[in-house]
Amino acid sequence: MGFSEKQEALVKESWEVMKQDIPALSLYLYAMILEIAPEARGLFSFLKDTNVIPQNNPKLKSHAVKVFKMVCESAIQLREKGEVVVSGSTLKYLGSVHLEKGIVDPQFEVVKEALIRTVAKAMGEKCSEEMKSAWSEAYDELADAIKTEMKKEAAETQTHI
Repeated sequence: MGFSEKQEALVKESWEVMKQDIPALSLYLYAMILEIAPEARGLFSFLKDTNVIPQNNPKLKSHAVKVFKMVCESAIQLREKGEVVVSGSTLKYLGSVHLEKGIVDPQFEVVKEALIRTVAKAMGEKCSEEMKSAWSEAYDELADAIKTEMKKEAAETQTHI
């Protein structure tokens, strides 16, 4: 069936709202990640050596914005092309970093759940199951692209050993 025009519109509409409060939503995203999986703290350089989520950390905000934007862009691509296409160097970098950090499927699920909770918080009563589902599908497709790249990286690493 593919990603519908309505799904794309729901993601874009909510992203426009989310952009108005990036600092707070960035903090919320990481608070949700740590609430769901406290052990994830060590995976983020800006959370490693602290018990609190740093309020004004530019790396935290930058990482959260990348997650939000890439999922939104994935929604647009799914609608236009039927698949997520991340530029080669960006995808290679994402695959490499996630492989290096030892990220596994359940951790992608933690971030997805935290993302959906963040969208719900941002949208309040306007957040519908359909909106959450659209963000979820776009995130899954992006995560699949990253995981595929991680497998390629791992295979390349094995052949160079």
